[in-house]
Amino acid sequence: MNPWVLLDTTEVPGDGGVMKLYQRAFEYSISVKNEELMNSRMHGSEDALAELACQKVAGHKSPRVLIGGLGMGFTLRAALDALDETASVEVAELVPAVIQWNRTHLAELAGKPLDDSRTLVHPSDVALVIQGAPEYYDAIMLDVDNGPDALTHEGNDRLYTAGGIDAAKKALKPGGILGIWSAEPDAAFTKRLRVAGLKVEEVTVRARKSKGRRHTIWLAEKK
Repeated sequence: MNPWVLLDTTEVPGDGGVMKLYQRAFEYSISVKNEELMNSRMHGSEDALAELACQKVAGHKSPRVLIGGLGMGFTLRAALDALDETASVEVAELVPAVIQWNRTHLAELAGKPLDDSRTLVHPSDVALVIQGAPEYYDAIMLDVDNGPDALTHEGNDRLYTAGGIDAAKKALKPGGILGIWSAEPDAAFTKRLRVAGLKVEEVTVRARKSKGRRHTIWLAEKK
């Protein structure tokens, strides 16, 4: 068996610990605090997040969408593939090294989505991008950390509070979609979305298309 090779390390801003990028043959892995956060062999649920959210806004005129969390680029690629040439797809990534890895080590995994002319990268906390854009987006997709149960950065928790949900709602146009990926289901979070006045659909998807762990996606529509 091929051994894992450490390609790079970086500090997660805000004392989030050390993030490491590994490669084994054609497989890549990113870990934080010695726990695997993502693996290039398992991105079916990340693809589904973008596909499901973008399906709901694909008919909008020149749709604007925002993705929180670049990861290995799979959610961004799926969004670009689901939308037409009039769309604009913004992605906010807190960790500068992750952006650099997607331009180097990981570039080919998702077909170089950062090179697409529709892509705009914010090297920033997605919460700050959301706060600065009232009624601007047709869809916001949060593929940040581990979902409502944040693993890498405690500051990510605020995205999933009542205040964070309200901020995202304000950044959506009427009829806009808030899509959220999570490693686990969370009944309390589902309730929080509904209390915010959003129309909520909860979907269970597989990590590797038809197999692998089950992950949860919420699709919450601004009425």
